[in-house]
Amino acid sequence: MPSRKTMREWLLPLSGRSTARAVILLCTDYALLTLLLCATVLLDAWWARILCGAVAGLVIGRLFIIGHDACHQSLTSHRKLNRWLGRIAFLPSLTAYSLWDLGHNTVHHGFTNLKGVDFVWAPLTLDEFRALSPTGRLLQRLYRSGWGPGAYYFVEMWWKKMMFPSRSDLGNRQSHIFTRDCLMVTAFAGLWLGALAMAAHAMQQSMVLTVLAGFVVPLFVWFNLMGFVIYGHHTHVRVSWHNERTAWQRAQPFVTTTVHLTFPLKAGALLHHIMEHTAHHLDMSIPLYRLKDAQARLEELLPGRIVIQPFSAAWYFRTARACKLYDFSRHCWTDFSGNATSKPAAVHG
Repeated sequence: MPSRKTMREWLLPLSGRSTARAVILLCTDYALLTLLLCATVLLDAWWARILCGAVAGLVIGRLFIIGHDACHQSLTSHRKLNRWLGRIAFLPSLTAYSLWDLGHNTVHHGFTNLKGVDFVWAPLTLDEFRALSPTGRLLQRLYRSGWGPGAYYFVEMWWKKMMFPSRSDLGNRQSHIFTRDCLMVTAFAGLWLGALAMAAHAMQQSMVLTVLAGFVVPLFVWFNLMGFVIYGHHTHVRVSWHNERTAWQRAQPFVTTTVHLTFPLKAGALLHHIMEHTAHHLDMSIPLYRLKDAQARLEELLPGRIVIQPFSAAWYFRTARACKLYDFSRHCWTDFSGNATSKPAAVHG
């Protein structure tokens, strides 16, 4: 495997950033979200309002991806502008910018798939699973059933890490920055709910239906979308986890711990090409509007080295059945009884 420096040099021509393109993307997606949320109030049929709310959840995902790029300082060439564009793009997903920066940029990208540091879909061992309370084991079964990615993201990442982190998660970092961003997100949620309530009152509509279609459904779709996306990025029978740093470093984790999940009809473009994830982990400075070309270049130069997985419901639920727990002594995935469900990975200390 070439060094990371060498591989990043391959992608250097694709790291150019455009402020105009970034602003246009942000404004376009915000306009689309606004239209959909207005439709959840103005349409007559309840099912049409719910449907618009569901599509709004997908657009919230698109805005989040723009904010994700801004947080990586890859959206534009201006650091201060990126910070403010990121905060604006994150608002509909109720994401605190500084907390995402800490958990995602520092922890996840710095230590991808290193047990005890990276917490994103980190698998438990059999002993850890057995040590859980009955409720904890039930939650793990839900999260890893294939039906629970939204519950996982809502509870384990958003609630515990992005909105109400513990002091141990923050360490000695200045908490006023995180508090400010959480208050900004909370105020946005209050304004969002207040606007829906006033619209329902003015149009003599059902308050419950209006809030359901314009707030609950979009966020429900968003949480499930996010949980699914990050699950698909790093969970696969060919993707290994590590609990020893030397072996983890030797495994070239910026390439071997990510999955390029492909979709029919080029549907990946609907999510700003975030599924071209190997290129993103290799070089976070590549903007979303160049990721497709960067991923293609990487796969051309590293044939057979990158996990490329065409998406299907059969593959997804097969993976969910296989990837329950992880055995670090055998370096393989197991089911909840400890039976191996993947081939042992070659790990060198």
